[in-house]
Amino acid sequence: MRRRRAPRPAAPAFRAALQRAAPQTRLAAVQSVWLELVGERIAAVSHPDSERGGTIAIVCSDPVWAQELDLMQGELLDNLRKRLGDEAPQALRFEHR
Repeated sequence: MRRRRAPRPAAPAFRAALQRAAPQTRLAAVQSVWLELVGERIAAVSHPDSERGGTIAIVCSDPVWAQELDLMQGELLDNLRKRLGDEAPQALRFEHR
């Protein structure tokens, strides 16, 4: 008689499947780390929206946030390079919509 193995957590399998299914683009890479990079407060008012020519457009809910994040661009890019390596964008563009 075969013994049943205990159930295994499904979260790692789901996480792996999502990573395989996710687009492998620079934008997707930035989107995947945005919350961790900027924190909940800033992520609540901004999100990476599009990519063109190595520049990621970050949409902000308020023009003041767009200006504030633009002032932080150097620090954000440094952190993205450390985190993403070659997948990091060359520049960030902040806009209010």
